[in-house]
Amino acid sequence: MGLDKVFKNNERWIKEKLDVNPDFFENLGKGQQPELLYIGCSDSRVTAEEIMGLEPGEAFVHRNIANMVISNDLNVMTVINYAVKYLKVKHVVVCGHYGCGGVKAALKSEDMGILNPWLRNIRDVYRLHKKELNEIKDEHKKYNRLVELNVQEQCINLIKTAAVQRAFRERGLIVHAWVFDIHTGKLIDLKIDFEGILKNIMEIYRLE
Repeated sequence: MGLDKVFKNNERWIKEKLDVNPDFFENLGKGQQPELLYIGCSDSRVTAEEIMGLEPGEAFVHRNIANMVISNDLNVMTVINYAVKYLKVKHVVVCGHYGCGGVKAALKSEDMGILNPWLRNIRDVYRLHKKELNEIKDEHKKYNRLVELNVQEQCINLIKTAAVQRAFRERGLIVHAWVFDIHTGKLIDLKIDFEGILKNIMEIYRLE
């Protein structure tokens, strides 16, 4: 792909937006008030706003390999804190996807170099759910199930944070677990029990 195409696409996009709403960019420049924080995968096939049908300004987005929420990753933790504490989003979504290369790499017993510390977090998800996963004989189904379980565990990591706990108590913030089916285009809500998880972990992870 020639980069000239990118700038031509940009010019066309500007024209399309202004044709519909002449004040589009003036309004965009006034600030952001998104109701949703979306934490997704960096995979080039999964474009956050596009799959949700949202416009610029409607979602605050963070993406990394395999949509991870890791406590010592200052990047994701800063995004969460800013979105929850200052933008006051109402919903936080962790969205994984079938066909995730990061999850697939974590299933391999090989040295992945600099990726090893990152993938270890996904391998820990496998360890936590080893009994369920090892009972799945079909490798494709096992892989898809690990994608789902990884999303759920990252939601639990979110719920462990002080910012999310405080926002839940003060204004009813909700955490959601989604998976994008890359083969059909469908978003799937895993329907995690947010309040149940919160109650279950409070003995150890309560942060006032």
